[in-house]
Amino acid sequence: MSPLSHTALLQLAVDMANSVTASDRFERLLNTVRSHIQCDAVVLLRLQGEVLKPLAQKGLHREILGRRFALAEHPRLATIHGSTVPVRFSADCDLPDPYDGMLPEHDGDLPIHACMGLPLLSDDQIIGVLTMDSMLPGAFDDIPGRSLELIAAMSAASLKTAVLLERLEHHSQHVENVVTELTQEALNKDGGELIGESPVMEKLQREISLVAPSDYAILIEGETGVGKELIARTLHSRSGREQGPLVYVNCAAIPENLVESELFGHVKGAFTGADRHRAGKFSLADGGTLFLDEIGELPLAAQSKLLRALQSHEIQPVGQDKVEQVDVRVLAATNRVLETEVAAQRFRADLYHRLNVYPVKVPPLRERQGDVALLAGYFCEATRRKLGMRQLILAEDAVRVLDAYDWPGNVRELEHVISRAALTARAVSSGTIVQVRAEHLGMLAPAANAAVSAGSAGVSETASEAASEMTPGMMPAHDEGLKAATEAFQKQMIISCLQAHDGNWAAAARVLKTDRANLVRLAKRLDVSVVKEIVSS
Repeated sequence: MSPLSHTALLQLAVDMANSVTASDRFERLLNTVRSHIQCDAVVLLRLQGEVLKPLAQKGLHREILGRRFALAEHPRLATIHGSTVPVRFSADCDLPDPYDGMLPEHDGDLPIHACMGLPLLSDDQIIGVLTMDSMLPGAFDDIPGRSLELIAAMSAASLKTAVLLERLEHHSQHVENVVTELTQEALNKDGGELIGESPVMEKLQREISLVAPSDYAILIEGETGVGKELIARTLHSRSGREQGPLVYVNCAAIPENLVESELFGHVKGAFTGADRHRAGKFSLADGGTLFLDEIGELPLAAQSKLLRALQSHEIQPVGQDKVEQVDVRVLAATNRVLETEVAAQRFRADLYHRLNVYPVKVPPLRERQGDVALLAGYFCEATRRKLGMRQLILAEDAVRVLDAYDWPGNVRELEHVISRAALTARAVSSGTIVQVRAEHLGMLAPAANAAVSAGSAGVSETASEAASEMTPGMMPAHDEGLKAATEAFQKQMIISCLQAHDGNWAAAARVLKTDRANLVRLAKRLDVSVVKEIVSS
């Protein structure tokens, strides 16, 4: 057989360059080999450890692509793998052929035939093999060695390109997945997005849309767990600084002697332990937004320095004489009522007015009529993903319990309740669809369960006892509305249990089947307290 022509080699190179995918590239390679070398079957295999994996084939049953050939079990392939030059097997070679029974025209052992293998090398390392079989004995004897070397080189280059592209695609996909995951994690933190259709949430959305594009300092006020950090991220993302950094500072977690360094930075040697220059949060947030969470916990001494930074947009790192200019928008959040703190002289009035350019009040969950079910659905889906469930749904009785509960811990408590209930429901579920029922919400205050049970004509024993102790004058009037009636019922139940247990909160919580801390918070909101007196006889 004559050597491959320059035209054939050039056409093969062009085909390789024009191939977009690895499968297309391999297809063109094998077609070119078969058009210039008389063979009934040709297979391209990639080396993976001590196993050869078929990537493309012509002339054999397609099922060969699903096979993996261990070198230790296939001596012909092992011989090719161990060589650096093309290997021609004699027609009477007694080594078993790995393709016995795989030619469509021949069942069982192959008759006498020609077999040849080319080791594919890259940087002197074998990366695969190319095998060729012909039913005509001696078909490969006269092929010039140079032609085989060129075919091997072309095949090796094609395989190496495919391997490199696969690695790059895998790396790119991995990086994309990581970025997506981190972005989604940041989005989902503290609720991910503002969920809610209640009037108070619609009002909050309008306020955010109004003030977000400005550079005003904003004071975000609300109870613990309402999602103040989420509001801050939403304000940042809808502002002109969305491409800049959003830097978070928990003012309650900074030791008083390190507040100035944390906010404004320090230079090396500024104080004991300052072994290097460190940028402060204001510098890190330059061009973006600085979120000061729990601003009400900031010590008075640090408040004056923060005020200066807000007024002049200048900071001075600890130990440095030079003043630095910063362009930072400040968002602050607190669960305290700062007006009260100012009146008590625990917070500077001038700093309060500087931060309170546009106050944003986040409503507690108990005031967001109709939003509990929406939020519960959101957290159900998030929990389903975290726990790897196929489906997680809420039963109607669970929704009624959630709606009736007071939620002293707000949205954060709701998220935790759903997470716990999902684990409980999954443990007792036998199917792929896990359903959260009312009995899985055992950590909730008993008032929710009582209200739901009463609504479905079944009052719990504890609720019945409390209700039986109410005199007609203590029962709420029908025209007061469901919320007032529920609160009155809650209050009387708590009072009854406390009286029955001599003011012992833990005992009352056990009877009411709730957490002691939740019970204390709920009682405080309902203006129920225990006063113990010491009487001298």
